[in-house]
Amino acid sequence: MSTPDTAPLIEVLGRAARRAAREMARASTGQKNAALLAIAARLRGAAPDLLAANQEDVAKARVAGLDAAALDRLGLSAAGVELMARGLEEVAALADPIGAVSELVTRPSGLQVGRMRVPLGVVGIIYESRPNVTIDAAALCIKSGNAAILRGGSEAHTCNLALAGLIRAGLAAAGLPAHAVQQVETTERAMVGAMATATQYIDILVPRGGRSLIERLIQEATVPMIKHLEGICHVYIDSGADIAQAIAIADNAKTQRYGTCNTMETLLVHADIAAQVLPALAAIYADKGVELRGDLRTRELIPGIGSATELDWRTEYLAPILAIRVVEDLDAAIEHINTYSSRHTDAIVTRDYARALRFLREVDSASVLVNASTRFADGFEYGLGAEIGISNDKLHARGPVGLEGLTSQKYVVFGHGEIRR
Repeated sequence: MSTPDTAPLIEVLGRAARRAAREMARASTGQKNAALLAIAARLRGAAPDLLAANQEDVAKARVAGLDAAALDRLGLSAAGVELMARGLEEVAALADPIGAVSELVTRPSGLQVGRMRVPLGVVGIIYESRPNVTIDAAALCIKSGNAAILRGGSEAHTCNLALAGLIRAGLAAAGLPAHAVQQVETTERAMVGAMATATQYIDILVPRGGRSLIERLIQEATVPMIKHLEGICHVYIDSGADIAQAIAIADNAKTQRYGTCNTMETLLVHADIAAQVLPALAAIYADKGVELRGDLRTRELIPGIGSATELDWRTEYLAPILAIRVVEDLDAAIEHINTYSSRHTDAIVTRDYARALRFLREVDSASVLVNASTRFADGFEYGLGAEIGISNDKLHARGPVGLEGLTSQKYVVFGHGEIRR
């Protein structure tokens, strides 16, 4: 709940955001694109200052005892600044969804009934560590005609404030309200609760952070959320898989990056192919320092590894640890995934078209892949330009959330003087 200190602040931010949302909803595509390009140009020009601000944040975080993974997410490089600028340009190049009318049909009454895509209004984003989220969130909210209230983590506060200044300047240069994107300037944790319950000002909340943040918001939030709690992702290697392809995918899905929500945490292998796949994969994982935990049949093929428990099947490690299970068939693989998956991302490796289609239909996850690494499950790789988050919920938005996920549809009706009798 909001405290006496945060209540007036969320009211000030919320009222400004509401005003800005009305202006953003009617902004032209040209204005929105001009703002994005202006921000990109300012990012490149301010790169030395941004890196200095980020170094200040990293130094404070190191003294505060942040772990290596958190420091890695917090760090910003010159290449990272350039990637943010290019991301803004890519979002500017995307088609503008706002105002598009679809499904227009003529009814027997003579009325034409269709659906128009419109902004959500005010989007609240609560996130940790990564300063690039500030730019990604701003870019997607601007292009989709929304206003945004951003609450970044205290560890990235100096850099986030610097980025917010560039965003305001870019908006103003395009003739759009500078307060269309507001960065919360206080680091008080009470602001998280204040935003989560500000239903009169915020239409949708997007949390991007660790499990503790998401769990807190699930308990406290009265504002609707686009969220996922964890990424317990699977790769199933079917008996019909190409062996070399399967090994490459299982290696990449686990080791390309360990701390991401689309990293494989459990590997399932068909019993008929396990002896060909698992020893080779075990050698690769050993070279990369990945700890393996397996069921009995896995341990028979890879001697000396740890025993997988029920808890392992339910764990998002975000670390070089992998659980492995040998399964009898596709049915057993799908049953395991639908029992233990977090409904985020799951993949099958197979040359059998019918089995691939069954996996796509029956695995109940936001992203389901055939013959590809789970690491591809993100907005950039899906052609969304950027993503504001990933949802494993089933209502409104599911999977990586880009421009369309920040919009809704309303019915529009075109008449010619018709009256109902």
